[in-house]
Amino acid sequence: MKNYSLYILLICIITSCNDLKNNTSVSQKDPGQQIIHSGFDDQISDLMAKMTLKEKIGQMNQYNGFWDATGPSPDKGKSAMKYEHIRNGYVGSMLNIKGGVKQVKAVQKIAVEETRLGIPLIIAFDVIHGFKTIAPIPLAESASWDMETIKKSAQNAAEEAAASGINWTFAPMIDTSRDARWGRVMEGGGEDPFLGSKIAIARVKGFQGEDLSTSNTIAACAKHFAGYGFAEAGREYNTVDVGTSTLNNIIFPPFKAAAEAGVKTFMNSFNELNGIPATGNKYLQREVLKGKWGFDGFVVSDWGSMMEMTAHGHAKDLKQAAEFSIKAGSDMDMESYVYVEHLADLVNEGTVDVSLVDDAVRRILKVKFELGLFEDPYRYCDEEREKAITGKKEFIDDALDMAKKSIVLLKNNNNLLPLKKENQKIALIGALANDKTSPLGNWSLAGEPGSAISVLEGLQQYKGNNLSYAKGADVVVPKSKAAWADEVVVNKTDTSGFVEAIALAKKSDVVVMVLGEHGMQSGEAKSRANIDLPGVQQELLEAVYKVNKNIVLVLTNGRPLAIPWADENIPSIVEAWQLGVQSGNAIAQVLYGDYNPSGKLPMTFPRSVGQVPIYYNHKNTGRPSAENVFWSHYSDEENTPLYPFGYGLSYTTFSYENLKIDTVSDREIKISVDLTNTGEVKGKEVAQLYIHDLFASVTRPVRELKGFELVELEPKETKTVHFTLSEKELGFYDNNEAYVIEPGEFNIYIGGDSGALLQDSFKLKKQSN
Repeated sequence: MKNYSLYILLICIITSCNDLKNNTSVSQKDPGQQIIHSGFDDQISDLMAKMTLKEKIGQMNQYNGFWDATGPSPDKGKSAMKYEHIRNGYVGSMLNIKGGVKQVKAVQKIAVEETRLGIPLIIAFDVIHGFKTIAPIPLAESASWDMETIKKSAQNAAEEAAASGINWTFAPMIDTSRDARWGRVMEGGGEDPFLGSKIAIARVKGFQGEDLSTSNTIAACAKHFAGYGFAEAGREYNTVDVGTSTLNNIIFPPFKAAAEAGVKTFMNSFNELNGIPATGNKYLQREVLKGKWGFDGFVVSDWGSMMEMTAHGHAKDLKQAAEFSIKAGSDMDMESYVYVEHLADLVNEGTVDVSLVDDAVRRILKVKFELGLFEDPYRYCDEEREKAITGKKEFIDDALDMAKKSIVLLKNNNNLLPLKKENQKIALIGALANDKTSPLGNWSLAGEPGSAISVLEGLQQYKGNNLSYAKGADVVVPKSKAAWADEVVVNKTDTSGFVEAIALAKKSDVVVMVLGEHGMQSGEAKSRANIDLPGVQQELLEAVYKVNKNIVLVLTNGRPLAIPWADENIPSIVEAWQLGVQSGNAIAQVLYGDYNPSGKLPMTFPRSVGQVPIYYNHKNTGRPSAENVFWSHYSDEENTPLYPFGYGLSYTTFSYENLKIDTVSDREIKISVDLTNTGEVKGKEVAQLYIHDLFASVTRPVRELKGFELVELEPKETKTVHFTLSEKELGFYDNNEAYVIEPGEFNIYIGGDSGALLQDSFKLKKQSN
């Protein structure tokens, strides 16, 4: 069926209006509604004119995959109900259909060939960091500060997912978060809105490409709107209560950037924001997203978030939850059943204006047309393409490249790294060193357990040294790590493997210890009150240190960890996150110096959990310095982080000189600096530009990232790095939510991290009329 839109039009022409029971025409547009225009306006209007109210609401209903679509149809319980809803045209989208093209095609065939109007489904999946070929977790990718490589990673994930029948991903997650206790930091871009905005753009463009209708792109989803990363105490799903300044200057920017980049969908967050659940928050969805920002895609709830408004204490029952959701601007209900069960009644009794339904349906149909699903509803269902695309070598190679760029060198005293390649006795210790599933990380739903290259396997590729392995201790109880939704059980008592590990360390020249979190210890519902090394790993580290101080600590984790003892005692520390299928090869190539690490931290690492939330772009306070005991500080801990935002070492060294400022106009500042590789090997450096607006109507942070450049330099080579500060970087949102650029004094700081000391200043003049 090569032109499915003609098929739809034909049905619309020959179908009598008298057969359309309960059809509700479009009423006068609500003043708060935005008129959505696209190249498919006429087709959408023609189709909607022939849809019953229930069919319209069906487009706003999304179900999880619930049966083997190639087998018998379900005949009992909720599964039977869902199946009949698909056949009646009361479902607009399905998520989590597993089994590839065969399953997707079978489900799509029901919607296309058995329903009255044959409107195709959007097939969704959590393609978070790769599909079958698992890439590094998003926080790790963010540490690369390499937007082109991040974009390519998303592009590969989209192509592989699309080949399996998927046409919509619930990514990127672009929640700014400052709290390492929150498990979902692994899924985002870190603590900074400027870096987070760049990453949001890269991933949206990677997923969606230049043409959404091609068979190798998928619709992206900016989530979670908004404030989810500011859950109190870092506890999953917890309350969020933030001021106007934080909301507009820290939380909103990545979402606004995604909207401007053309992202097709948004997802609500689970949390309440300042007393109103986000799913029922009209300010977020209608006033800001669809109003001020002019977003013309559609908004999907998170799983069950509509019905959860009753637990929040906002909606008294599910019917009222449906009312609040549609009035707030939530267009599609994911697994709450409130629209399909209650929305028609709300419209018929006059509680909800049908124009709200029409607006939502028009938005959803628009994305379906843009995906090309009306032209060919099976365009994503080619089994031969699925076989050819899945796991192809290019994806594997790119996953390795992304993984290497994500690694951050935190410490390297006495140049213990890179390891010598010959005549060394190397001890490899830690259960995570021989784990082939944990490196996949959380949200690797389509990945194959055991498909990652382990650190042991990676190091075994180097034949010049004598490599021996000892587990030392399990991180988690082995039977507790089967599925992403399971609660893992930490090994807190079993130290029986210590003896073997200590004995091996004694007779070795260098000890490589791979410690950290299991892949299922971070992610959704994986908050931690303590962010140190889980279980008995700290005890193991200290026991090995007593017999051999030449330790390289490789951290594999999904969040910043508090490791003050390790920083004080261990000579070399490598942050290796959870790097996906090529994890072990990437780590081995960095440890042996075949790849010079260039990653920079996208989140601050605290000294202790008591400092959390800790972040570089904090305010100065009225008592910032230690003139006496009455200043802003802890009595039992330093104020400074263990490792600051933007930090990361290399096997070479860099110097910054000749900082110059050229005030081109009252709204554009040109800045340059000379960057030199002062070491002996080629390396990459992320040159970072920060500003401080010294005096403002609303106080500004002591540092704000406003530019960065990834620069590669040969030994002794110098390059001049250029930055431009424009109105976009020089202003901020005041407490009236107006974007303002105020005259006054600004400091600028340039260097290799947020503690950069190369400093100058300029004055921004009052803009002339």
